[in-house]
Amino acid sequence: MEKKNDAAAHWADETAARIIREKGGKELYTCASGITPSGTVHIGNFREIISVDLVVRALRDLGKKVRFIYSWDDYDVFRKVPKNMPKQEELKNYLRFPITMVPDPWGRDESYARHHEVDVETALPRVGIAPEYLYQAERYRASRYAEGIRRALEHRETLKNILDKFRDEEHKIQGEWWPVSVFCSSCNRDETDIDSWDGEWGLSWHCSACGCKETTDIRTAKGVKLGWRVDWPMRWEYEKVDFEPAGKDHHSQGGSFDTARHVCKDVYNWEAPVTFRYDFIGIKGGAGKISSSSGEVVDLGDLLKVYTPELVRYLFAGTRPNTEFTISFDLDVIKIYEDYDRTERIAWKMEAPKDEAAYQREKRIYEFSQVAAPEGKTMMPLVKPYQVPFRHLCNLIQIADGDIEKTIASLRNAPGGPSEEQIPALSARAVCAKYWVEQCAPEEFRFKLKAPGEAASGLLSDAEKAAVRNLRDNVIASIETYADDKSCAEALYKTAEDSGLEGKALFRAAYQALIGKDQGPRLANFLRSISKERLMGILAVY
Repeated sequence: MEKKNDAAAHWADETAARIIREKGGKELYTCASGITPSGTVHIGNFREIISVDLVVRALRDLGKKVRFIYSWDDYDVFRKVPKNMPKQEELKNYLRFPITMVPDPWGRDESYARHHEVDVETALPRVGIAPEYLYQAERYRASRYAEGIRRALEHRETLKNILDKFRDEEHKIQGEWWPVSVFCSSCNRDETDIDSWDGEWGLSWHCSACGCKETTDIRTAKGVKLGWRVDWPMRWEYEKVDFEPAGKDHHSQGGSFDTARHVCKDVYNWEAPVTFRYDFIGIKGGAGKISSSSGEVVDLGDLLKVYTPELVRYLFAGTRPNTEFTISFDLDVIKIYEDYDRTERIAWKMEAPKDEAAYQREKRIYEFSQVAAPEGKTMMPLVKPYQVPFRHLCNLIQIADGDIEKTIASLRNAPGGPSEEQIPALSARAVCAKYWVEQCAPEEFRFKLKAPGEAASGLLSDAEKAAVRNLRDNVIASIETYADDKSCAEALYKTAEDSGLEGKALFRAAYQALIGKDQGPRLANFLRSISKERLMGILAVY
């Protein structure tokens, strides 16, 4: 994760203030996001969604009424079959169809588009995001945009000039150009050409794929659609959008946001929304079946297997949108949990920050990281957290042979264990820890305790076996008397000395006897985390 911004103010609060400043006092502010469900909605797409959510929360914290809309551009053309989709050959039969008319290759939902929409709409509530969904296929087919389409036709030359303004001579529009396209009413494909417009509502076209030819009334037509660079600003005006971010590709010089800004003002008489550019996200390490070589991508559901909802929000709340960063599934996961825990301690005043500005910054990031926002306000959770380091939790789960209930029970029975109110958050973290250990963690991090009587005799010298016996009889037999890891570690080194071994050699022998590896978790803490009865049972063979 990238280093957090040094300024005290959070970027979402800065953006909220800018929206109010540039758009003036309004009864309702509209913040927008959206995407074409042409394939898996990956974590890079999610960056836009949560960036808008954070700004929406910041506006509501200022007492503003906000409408958060999310547009599914499911009336876009199905141009390409992603590599990670099943039934590739079948899907190819629907190329050039509107995405909403492509069948779901999994057979779960009514269409290919709806399948990807449902995946996102099911996952977003888990991270506290609940926008109002707009389905563009439905809206176009209901002729909601008839006026917007006619205005585009009336300003065809203006639109052409705006688009050409950002193109070199080689890429300027050549010949006759229309700002609309039509899905054929016979074969459903967009392989149509516009023949004429009567200056009112009649649009004539023909299909080069099937030969169909019609004159359509824009007010009732179901297949007429604006091109992307006109459709986007048209909907800004239609929905009265005040804020919408965009990726660095759209925000490039002369890119779609530049043209949309001009179209919005010059054709639709609406000032473009306040915006910012968000950067790309990289992926580090593997998460189960995810593989870029096979066309797989990481989505929100994949992220939630490794990170709790609060950690997912923290990844984005703690990083400025225009900063490129990497989401990890490898050992860096431990560090990210540690960073979150430190922010949490500062927010709850369990750890002293560098200064007041650092406290306010970390507290605000922590507030934005929380899933629940009672009455629309961003605030601290009601229950004080119970912290168990992610690394330690992973070790405890492996000690419990993957049994989460046993893991939580061991923590509840320990001094200073979690209260009943703290158990849900602890359980959620434990589920993520179990998944990460089993599916993502490097092999050297994993271990399994030996069964009683399962010796590592062939791998240990006589001196090492004697050291293991000394460890069993002189340290583990009274393990409960050590108040902390430090005193236990001192006893371990004393045992090594008494056995005529270096500390490292004793540790290796202990790990071989317990888990069949040369290395493992920090030995003092490891031994104190396992029941004495179990340790004595494993080492009884020596």
